[in-house]
Amino acid sequence: MLKSCVFFASVLVFSGCVSSGKYKTLADLEAKTNKENETLKLEYGASQNKVSELSKKLGIADTQNSQMQDSLNEMKAAMDQMKQRRAESEKRLKEYKELTSKFSKLVNSGKLSVKMVNGRMTVDVSTDILFSSGSAKLSAEGVKAIKEVSNLLKTLPNRKYQIEGHTDNVPIKSELYPSNWELASARSLTVLKTMIDAGLPADQISGSSYADTQPTADNATPEGRKLNRRIAIVIVPDLSDLPGNDEIEKLEEKTN
Repeated sequence: MLKSCVFFASVLVFSGCVSSGKYKTLADLEAKTNKENETLKLEYGASQNKVSELSKKLGIADTQNSQMQDSLNEMKAAMDQMKQRRAESEKRLKEYKELTSKFSKLVNSGKLSVKMVNGRMTVDVSTDILFSSGSAKLSAEGVKAIKEVSNLLKTLPNRKYQIEGHTDNVPIKSELYPSNWELASARSLTVLKTMIDAGLPADQISGSSYADTQPTADNATPEGRKLNRRIAIVIVPDLSDLPGNDEIEKLEEKTN
């Protein structure tokens, strides 16, 4: 009986030792697992931060790439416009040289001058050659000069012309011409009609008066006033050749 009790107690003690060791192992495993989980959480959080940072950098890079592409497109557009302007400048220079060559005989005779004014080719004819003082009737020499000019202008294809009347600053007051505005206008119309009679299409010519508002020389001297008394035949530029015209036409199509 005593032996049996001792054996039973031993069994209980042994079982208690096993259970205690088992529980300790589980606790250690749980602690280790929790520690690993915490480590994994930290690593996961760090990874998320890296992903977020990389995403931001990628977004910045995409934005920078987009901005660089926009800048590149703007540079290309600017270069295209520069090429167009250069081509237009070369074209006008060529036309100016051709016009000067065509009019060289009349230029050398002192009847007229060819020049560029505000980007437009202009043929200036002194009104002292064309008209008597205070008159808008062409002299015989004036009719001949305008017909010569018209014949040369007819060789330029698809061009429009504006006939400008200019005076000096000496006032005029007559029944026909109360001021230099009326005189310059009448002279412009006289030249315009003579050019039409010489064969230039009427729908390619217009007239205008500037009186003494656009002098080319000093009105304080006789020589300057003589230069200011003139008929200016302006070759109107074709706006369709100007850079940016295509964009303007597209914009008009959208708004219409």
